[in-house]
Amino acid sequence: MIDSHCHLDHEPLLSDLSNVLQRSKDVGIEKLLTISTSFESFSRVKELVNRDEMIYGTIGIHPHESSTNTITANQIIDNLKNNKKIIGIGETGLDFYYNNSEKDKQIASFKEHIQASIKTNVPLIVHSRNAEDETFEILNQYKDENIKILMHCFTGSKEFSEKLLSLNSYFSASGIITFKNSVDLQETFKSIPTENILIETDSPFLAPVPNRGKKNEPSFIDFTAAKLAEIKNISKKELIELTTNNFKDRKSTRLNSSHSSVSRMPSSA
Repeated sequence: MIDSHCHLDHEPLLSDLSNVLQRSKDVGIEKLLTISTSFESFSRVKELVNRDEMIYGTIGIHPHESSTNTITANQIIDNLKNNKKIIGIGETGLDFYYNNSEKDKQIASFKEHIQASIKTNVPLIVHSRNAEDETFEILNQYKDENIKILMHCFTGSKEFSEKLLSLNSYFSASGIITFKNSVDLQETFKSIPTENILIETDSPFLAPVPNRGKKNEPSFIDFTAAKLAEIKNISKKELIELTTNNFKDRKSTRLNSSHSSVSRMPSSA
């Protein structure tokens, strides 16, 4: 089982990392992808990926941070070259719900991440909130580039998912699918091909039922996996195998190239 999106550099996960990792292993998690959201965040991510074999990371600027963290495609590419355990680009995208950053700066940042993904063939991790039309319009401009798109914590409409499937996007389900009022989202995931689905916690945010309201952590992904298996009408074991294989397929190039360096690292710190 793989948690395809968590924030191990956030509290309370960071200060309790050894226990968080052990509980993750106890429920069968083999890999954790910890996500960069700013330059400061990335500095912590670079340290975290060396703490344990199971931890991998990304390089990117969250749309909320794009006004104060300007990044270029070349900066992203350079960091990928220098860090074999950095296997994704993002989280990037558009968030017009809070508008913590100006729209034009979000769009400019998003396009820099896209260019880096195109040039490196490294997966693009996309955050989209209240920006379905704009997100698809931008991604669709690059439809001939075969970008490896991963829609993180997907909560979009069925129509949005269908458009994104035309770009062979992947969709990551979070604890939100366990919420009682998420009927529409559950129906959307029912319609998405299983080969295009991943699972995540987005921890320490969005804890699934029965832990809703608590600080989330990677081990809680077990509840999300169980609910998604129910939605897809397959066993939890099968769901875990499928989503794990999907992750490895989407991230295969970087995972394979980093394996030899990972094996030489100490198991924990």
